Amino acid sequence: MRSGVKVGLVGGVFAVVACGVGYGGYNVYNGLTSGSSVGYAGPEESVPEIKTGPLSAEEISTAAKSFLAAWAAGDHASEAAQLTNNAVDAEPVIRGYHDTAHITDAVITPGTPVGATVPYTVKATVTFDDRTKSFTYDSKLTVVRGLTTGRPLVDWAPSVIHPKLTAGTELVTAESKAPAIKAVDRNGQELTGEKYPSLAPVLDELRKRYGAAAGGTSGVELMIQGGSENNADGTSGSSGAADGSGAAATTLLTLAEGKAGELRTTLDANVQAAAEKAVQKFSEASVAAVKPSSGDILAIANHRTDGWNAAVLGKQAPGSTMKIVTAAMLMEKGLAAPNRTAECPANVMYQGRTFVNLDGFSLNNQPFSQSFARSCNTAFIKLIDDTHDDTALPKEAKEVFGIGLDWQIGIPSSDGSVPEASGGEAAAQYIGQGTVQMSVLNMASITATARNGTFRQPVLVPRSLDDRTVATAQRSLPDSVRRGVSDMMRITATSGTAAQAMAGLGGDKGAKTGSAEVDNQSVSNSWFAGFDNDLAAAAVVQAGGHGGDAAGPVVAAVLAAG
Repeated sequence: MRSGVKVGLVGGVFAVVACGVGYGGYNVYNGLTSGSSVGYAGPEESVPEIKTGPLSAEEISTAAKSFLAAWAAGDHASEAAQLTNNAVDAEPVIRGYHDTAHITDAVITPGTPVGATVPYTVKATVTFDDRTKSFTYDSKLTVVRGLTTGRPLVDWAPSVIHPKLTAGTELVTAESKAPAIKAVDRNGQELTGEKYPSLAPVLDELRKRYGAAAGGTSGVELMIQGGSENNADGTSGSSGAADGSGAAATTLLTLAEGKAGELRTTLDANVQAAAEKAVQKFSEASVAAVKPSSGDILAIANHRTDGWNAAVLGKQAPGSTMKIVTAAMLMEKGLAAPNRTAECPANVMYQGRTFVNLDGFSLNNQPFSQSFARSCNTAFIKLIDDTHDDTALPKEAKEVFGIGLDWQIGIPSSDGSVPEASGGEAAAQYIGQGTVQMSVLNMASITATARNGTFRQPVLVPRSLDDRTVATAQRSLPDSVRRGVSDMMRITATSGTAAQAMAGLGGDKGAKTGSAEVDNQSVSNSWFAGFDNDLAAAAVVQAGGHGGDAAGPVVAAVLAAG
């Protein structure tokens, strides 16, 4: 028996109902459109004139209802796909809704259109073997005019079927491949995606990698699976475990509970809570915190519309927070010292590229520590030629700070990048611009290394869980350099550009501010890195401006919680 469609009113609005009543051909479209041209023209019908121009409200409503009816029918994927502007991509996704997700009896209730966008609520049933459970969610579609036909069509995207579906992913109901986990923090407090939203994708990855090791058993779930662990720019991060294949499945509905195995993490629930709260104050922000003495990750938080774990996977220029690494390199080479006078003119040209200080400030006869604390770009640029080595900064970043090594933190990660460069591009790297790419976890680790003197690769779960090999740097900072960089960060936190943000913190504190210019963005990104006793953190706020203005308070709030 083929599934049918009922059309009626649910709560005063139009609804599409899939049920067990059969119907033939394309009558559903004629019934829905009252003979309009949305649907299929018979062999003896004349081809209508191709329409152009904006869609009418009637065209939008009719196209949406026709598509939703065909989709709700369950076994009319090809017909539903033809009502989109990309039938080839749409058909397997729509077919999978019924065949692999085992979703039936859909009642789809459209809301009030906003322009050409129609929101709707789906109420359906998921059935697998002898298990059945209701499934409700909201999504939306947009109607556009077909480029070649002029017909009003649904603008195809996987999110039309479910808001979390993306290209390359699919809805599947089955026994889960990875047993569920009960993740707990370093003190045994349970961590959930509901209480700590930023951890939702993190917990999915941890379940994928360590569910079996944690001792749990699998349940039956409706999941989104597939896709890859790519970064926003399409490049892949380190897998963080031996099994790095594919992205973790996201559970949407549990039909049969498995047994969750307990998985202890390095996170701290109090620090995580503070991080979650801090990033919520900005439209797009990320923060990470690590323990310098061990590399343990205490918090990872993001506030983004796409749910992407930018704190760990991000790749952005970190601005002047990179001067932590640059200063260490210059001091190791004997070219700078905290108390040695450094030139800081308002601007400087290096191989045809001009570099300036914020608002054109300059410092006269001041020590290098003040150039660091005031974030004087030109003081760093003027020392480039003295290194006699364009690869000096990339070497320092990798050999001392562990940047670009194969980090194995327990989930996929971006491990930072300072590629070899020359000329003006090399100069830009000295101040955290150009081709330097970092996540906030990378910058938190750099801060921890400067504080502690030795790179300890960040970890999210104990190494003993899977005996993975973590990255190790080639050498530690000389103690005199460690003290010098830390002291300059202390000056920055008490009387430099980070003083206002760090004012509420006591203890042994240090910081570095940064602002990074981004193409096609009028306001720079705000970066901030700091430490307080045995806790280091870094944050970025997109288009947040100066480092101390936006990212600074985020880091300070996280450090205070530790």
